[in-house]
Amino acid sequence: MVVSLRRRGQAHEEGCPVDHSGQGPAGHIDANRPVHVVVLGAAGTGKTTIGRGLADRLGLPFGEGDDFHSEANRVKMGAGQPLTDEDRWPWLASLRDWMSEQEAAGRSSVVACSALRADYRDVLREADGDVFFVHLVLPEDVNLERLLAREGHFMKPVMLGSQRAVLEALGEGEVGIEAINVGDPRQVVEDLAAVLVERFGARLSG
Repeated sequence: MVVSLRRRGQAHEEGCPVDHSGQGPAGHIDANRPVHVVVLGAAGTGKTTIGRGLADRLGLPFGEGDDFHSEANRVKMGAGQPLTDEDRWPWLASLRDWMSEQEAAGRSSVVACSALRADYRDVLREADGDVFFVHLVLPEDVNLERLLAREGHFMKPVMLGSQRAVLEALGEGEVGIEAINVGDPRQVVEDLAAVLVERFGARLSG
């Protein structure tokens, strides 16, 4: 796993977390509030595996984005049809509301969600508490290979191209890190957990 520094307009510097600390609504981290770790990326990049692993490792509740889709969305994706924004807004809002529920109970959380575009992530950043993004990336050939090997999922490999085409890297005001997820998932989880604990410490309480 490679965790690389990524700032808009700057080169990568391996081994460092990225901090997009602009003036957006989640650009400032409040030292007293729960933190929601949103593991994002295209289908097949390991969001569920890494997200669930982080939740278990940190003792936090886990929100699986796929579980928040409506049945209509599932049917549509199962037929190989990309979702429209009209399909996605209610889904993202339900995830945001779940995150706010965790914050109201004094809990941080981990969420796995594609969150491909900045405006989709803006919805999640409306959640009560602070939001920290973990963007999982893979070379396209590895991404497709993993997706083809996955069985029983409503997300079809044919849709990968459309997802990667609209995927936007973290930008100004989005606090998070980029992780190249090409190693043992257990080690990836440990590496990411170390970054999160170093940054947030006791705020990562479930």
